[in-house]
Amino acid sequence: MKIPSVAVLLAAYNGERWIEEQIKSILIQKNIHVHIFISVDLSSDDTFQLCTKIEKSHNNIELLKYGQRFGSPAKNFYHLIKEVNINEFDYIALSDQDDIWLQNKLSCAIEEITSNNLDGYSSDVIAIWSDERQKLVKKSYPKRKFDYYFEGGAPGCTFVLPVDSMQNFQNFLINNWTKASHVRHDWLIYAFIRSQDGAWLIDCKPLMKYRQHDTNIEGFNSGIRAYLKRLSMIKSGWYSKEVKKIYDLVNEYDSHLFKMNKWFLIRNFIHLRRRKRDSIFLLVSLLT
Repeated sequence: MKIPSVAVLLAAYNGERWIEEQIKSILIQKNIHVHIFISVDLSSDDTFQLCTKIEKSHNNIELLKYGQRFGSPAKNFYHLIKEVNINEFDYIALSDQDDIWLQNKLSCAIEEITSNNLDGYSSDVIAIWSDERQKLVKKSYPKRKFDYYFEGGAPGCTFVLPVDSMQNFQNFLINNWTKASHVRHDWLIYAFIRSQDGAWLIDCKPLMKYRQHDTNIEGFNSGIRAYLKRLSMIKSGWYSKEVKKIYDLVNEYDSHLFKMNKWFLIRNFIHLRRRKRDSIFLLVSLLT
């Protein structure tokens, strides 16, 4: 059988402490041909120099031109998606700089994609801390009809897409570059695929370790602090603005008759978030 080829798009910034371990975990993926493309946001540490050294000793690692300041992981990932020639590969995967992949991460994802004819795949993860604590981060709650307007499809670092799906998103991204580059990548990719009736699985199998540290841009949030944070984001208007950005970008492709109308949202609140208590929390926010 043909061994699948996977382009791994790795976005980095000030990741000198962790990136080498992450690259090693990608290179030892089982039953997969991987090619890693690395884009380093303008950094104040030696991330680029370290990646340059690693690139020289591997013919399946390619470093994109350095010196540009993106300012966010999303813009860095969009840069990778736009610049890399993905047509040469069977699948495209996204990678953060500071995680650790289990050896079967990609092979399990591809098995699910091929078995279920999926257009996109993501999964739960295991959060890990420096004191060796671990905790499951569960995102694999049942999908809802309109959840993609209100949340992403699990951490973007778990995403694996067949090349056709990523080509479609790549064209969409280029055609909507100005608006799209200001939206979170894990949210927009998921919303774009789902809005076109794409089949997406959020797998309950955690296949990577999701490192937690002080410089995480996106980390694991749970408990009362997480809900207070979400409440603050809603009260400040940030959340509604992000939802509106997603709506403006994908609604014209959507066949699900979604409306950005308060009473429509209240009537359909149970379809807005995957987890029931999050739907209720959003309903209360809408009412108050």
